[in-house]
Amino acid sequence: MSLEMRPDCERCGADLPAEAPGAFICSFECTFCAECADALDDRCPNCGGELMDRPTRAKALHAKHPPSPERRYKGG
Repeated sequence: MSLEMRPDCERCGADLPAEAPGAFICSFECTFCAECADALDDRCPNCGGELMDRPTRAKALHAKHPPSPERRYKGG
């Protein structure tokens, strides 16, 4: 099973492409941009878990292992 590679920051809605660095995730794959992870002191506001650098996924692998298209940002 591979990571979902969610496409956006749950806190601010910033785009987080799977092939680009700068995304942070907890063990439940809640996903945040670097700025929001820093503001959250690297703690997931959903579960309290540690936010860690999400690995990138090479664009060449997107066809076989596509990133999730489901955005999690709710706005506001």
